[in-house]
Amino acid sequence: MPGENLECFLSGLQQLFEQAGGVPISIRIDNLTPAVKKVRKGDTEAELTEAFRHFQNYYGFQVQVCNPESGNEKGHVERKVGYVRYNFFSTPPVIRDLEDLGEKLEQQLKKDRQRLHYKKEELIEDLWMREQKQLLKLPEKPYPVFKQFAIKFNKYNEFKLDQHFIHVPRARNYVQLCCITYWDKFKVITNDGEILLTDARPYMKKRRFIPWKDILKDWLKKPRVIGHSRYTPYLPTRIKEYLTVPSLALRKQRINELITLLVNHDMKEIDQNFYDYIAKNIEEQEHPYGVNWTDYDALSPKGTGVTTHE
Repeated sequence: MPGENLECFLSGLQQLFEQAGGVPISIRIDNLTPAVKKVRKGDTEAELTEAFRHFQNYYGFQVQVCNPESGNEKGHVERKVGYVRYNFFSTPPVIRDLEDLGEKLEQQLKKDRQRLHYKKEELIEDLWMREQKQLLKLPEKPYPVFKQFAIKFNKYNEFKLDQHFIHVPRARNYVQLCCITYWDKFKVITNDGEILLTDARPYMKKRRFIPWKDILKDWLKKPRVIGHSRYTPYLPTRIKEYLTVPSLALRKQRINELITLLVNHDMKEIDQNFYDYIAKNIEEQEHPYGVNWTDYDALSPKGTGVTTHE
């Protein structure tokens, strides 16, 4: 899993339950923060977090919490981690994403069960088939794993998630917004359930589409902001020059034109067909600042910045 948060931990357990075809009767866990609120001390047992207790009750397994700083209590697991690392990751794997890695690893482990157990001298597959009968039955529906919390925005309409700032263009229009996080994605919603933004979590390292239509609507109210907006560097070069003319009235007119075009086209397509969608119309009129788009386009590189890693 890409993180050590509650959503990743519980979703990872769910994936293991599905691969196993059932739920183990008992699970031994380390003192990880998403599951353990208070570690075992003396005669006092460890105290589990409320979220993990709900998950445990839903699937019906028992929990054994290791003592603090007692790696020997889970040495079998540590050895298995080493076995997988040395046998399957001696060279870095070629993968598309985490889902692809999980699928490949599952197939490798299934093949690995076709060998004799080092001590019992039986196929691991046969031992597993016998042990699998002891598993608890999976519920009809998986437990919904997510976390919801109220968002606090800074003056730039940004909130912090996974140590990254996330910008929500229309945040100032609402008194309160909430964020719902899953292991791989998040969404920002209003109190009425309207989804304002949904995207991959920052640690997924996936490209994110910029909501140009919402951003342009904000720029329409304050056209001066184009010169120092955090999104301006990601505009295609031609369109950036097209919008950053000195006349604020002309800026508004051009912003409105782009908003209309974005109904049926994305920013990349508008840039690629700039002369057909925009310049063709304005070339028929004398441009107030004497811009020759053909000369400019021959000297400057085409921009492609419609998406970016945050």
